Amino acid sequence: MPLSSEKSKAASDMTTTVTDPRLQALTHWLHQVIAPSEGLSLTAVSGDASFRRYFRARQGERSWIVMDAPPAKEDCHPFCAIAEQWRHCGVNVPEIFAEDHDQGFLLLSDFGDDLLLGLLNEDSADRLYRQAIDHLLAIQICEQPALHPLPPYDRALLAREMELFRDWLVTQKLGLDLSADEHQLLDKSFEQLINNALEQPQVCVHRDYHSRNLLLSPQREIAVLDFQDAVMGPITYDLVSLLRDCYVSWPQEQVRTWALYYLSEATEQGLTQAKPSQFLRWFDLMGVQRHLKAAGIFARLSIRDGKHGYLKDVPRTVGYIDSVLANYPEFEAFHRWLQARVLPALSQLSAG
Repeated sequence: MPLSSEKSKAASDMTTTVTDPRLQALTHWLHQVIAPSEGLSLTAVSGDASFRRYFRARQGERSWIVMDAPPAKEDCHPFCAIAEQWRHCGVNVPEIFAEDHDQGFLLLSDFGDDLLLGLLNEDSADRLYRQAIDHLLAIQICEQPALHPLPPYDRALLAREMELFRDWLVTQKLGLDLSADEHQLLDKSFEQLINNALEQPQVCVHRDYHSRNLLLSPQREIAVLDFQDAVMGPITYDLVSLLRDCYVSWPQEQVRTWALYYLSEATEQGLTQAKPSQFLRWFDLMGVQRHLKAAGIFARLSIRDGKHGYLKDVPRTVGYIDSVLANYPEFEAFHRWLQARVLPALSQLSAG
């Protein structure tokens, strides 16, 4: 549910004739679940990279977030089951006031618009990241929802995600025609990254734990959004999503300090007994897997969905991959290939 730092837009009084059929149905539903509904207004807030849309409903001093998730494209059940379980574990996720799974509508508590992305600076970053790390630990020690056992972040899913890089970014967006040797190199590198992920302790993984899905509530507490795709997977996945964010970057030494703060707290919680060197290797290589996936998704959003704004985040995302691979001799061939083939093509894409 990434409510962006952009201003809310497309204000629509609920008594106005609506041409959007789903918005019309949503408006009718809100009049039923918020009673009395006099003075109720609906304003669109930025959507995300899925088929979901979000609106802010206001009535006087009260406000809610309304999720529109078309049932043919999205399933609200995981969101509801995970939200209930995580709230029980003390994770600050939206409260669900009303739900209609047949239509794909949810009425949620409103945490406001203070995304971490817009609040992070040199003065606030250390405090906010430590808060986010503490909240991440609460997620990781939480038991799985009884009504929605979390699927495993298994070999097949890890591989499928990295294929997004090869297919959507390298082949389709950059137009590179890969040789048999290049395909073999990618296959081998992907396998190494999968093994790194599977050897880690497996915990509850949000899968998009970053500055556009975390915000400060009006009570100035970390609040967590967009968790419906949670799985059981590698312990470093969400941490690298947070600290090597596709939308903002920090100096390597600072990232290392935060990662080791997490390790100290996770060790105390009994989540891992890894030594710092082992943990940082897990963290680095998990980041490569995630950033391969993210770069592919950004390209897919441009090609398939016409959402070209995400392309500006591709150079930073691929840059993370480049900088990490330089530190691991076993990935030297992959690193050389990335620098020889992908980075030059990416610079031409950016220039164009």
